[in-house]
Amino acid sequence: MIRVLIADDEPLIRAGIRMILTSADDIEVVAEAANGREAVELARRHRVDVALLDIRMPVLDGLSALAELGRAAPGVRVLILTTFGERENVLRALREGGAGFLLKDSAPGELIGAVRAAAGGDAYLSPAATRHVADSLADGAAVGRDTEARRRVAALGEREREVLALLGQGLSNADAGRRLHMSEATIKTYVSRILAKLGCENRVQAALLARDAGLEV
Repeated sequence: MIRVLIADDEPLIRAGIRMILTSADDIEVVAEAANGREAVELARRHRVDVALLDIRMPVLDGLSALAELGRAAPGVRVLILTTFGERENVLRALREGGAGFLLKDSAPGELIGAVRAAAGGDAYLSPAATRHVADSLADGAAVGRDTEARRRVAALGEREREVLALLGQGLSNADAGRRLHMSEATIKTYVSRILAKLGCENRVQAALLARDAGLEV
């Protein structure tokens, strides 16, 4: 069973997420928190596998809770719940090592899939969230970003670039394996190698780099 914590200051939101997640036979919601401080404490107490954190919460916001969980409970995979009005927060969550980003209006199946992906060691970035983050980088400070991305990607082999392109589309290891007719274990090996070569801390950073470089399959 995947043990999940839900952190959101709105009881109705928590109830809706719980209802969706508990409809899956491999997911158990073991704790709910109304703020980031409770989330950190409950994640440690209940041996949580995946934590769903809203960004805007009282006492301790989701981004600060993400940072604290990285220190206090590094085994917990964190999915950030966000909206289209929080681009700068998504970027900060990326830097803090979030396992993925999910929009609050995502379909139930996408929410369940994101939790499963995070629990399996994958980072999840929904296609909508990928576009959301990429758009937020399209400003004056990003001049030359595409050139730098292509330079870094040039160090990869052809198959590695194909795998990276699929990461840029938000695909999980399993989905990427099916697209490339490779096993999930082989894809995981490629992903580890790609992260090392690119100097990326996680799959989400690699996905954004793939988009900057204009990779396509």
